[in-house]
Amino acid sequence: MAAHRSAFRFDPPFRLPLALLGVRPETSWVTVDDEAVEIRFGPWRLRTTRGNVTGAEISGPYRWWRAIGPHLSLADGGVTFGSSTATGVCIRLAAGVPALVPGPWLRHPAVTVTVTDPDALLGVLRAPPVG
Repeated sequence: MAAHRSAFRFDPPFRLPLALLGVRPETSWVTVDDEAVEIRFGPWRLRTTRGNVTGAEISGPYRWWRAIGPHLSLADGGVTFGSSTATGVCIRLAAGVPALVPGPWLRHPAVTVTVTDPDALLGVLRAPPVG
């Protein structure tokens, strides 16, 4: 399959604060291909194999203080890369991966992203990899 790239949805009130963190539309996206899922959210990055994805679901809407920017969930240790309070996609992982801090110490079992077309990303993540 050709790589599918999803852009983040940026709600207007949060554009400037996120830009101050280096999170802008040109520095933020989700790419999925047959081998990997890669997320860039300004200076933050998450990469995992497609085989590590165990599920995905649409979630939201969110409260702005829980969704905007990079966030660690105290409930499950998941990470949120949020630029909108609208819906997003929660991607569950078999093995946790680092994203918020450098190094192997903090690993996240899930990641939520607020992309412009959650249904399209969900469809790509649920489709079996080719090959």
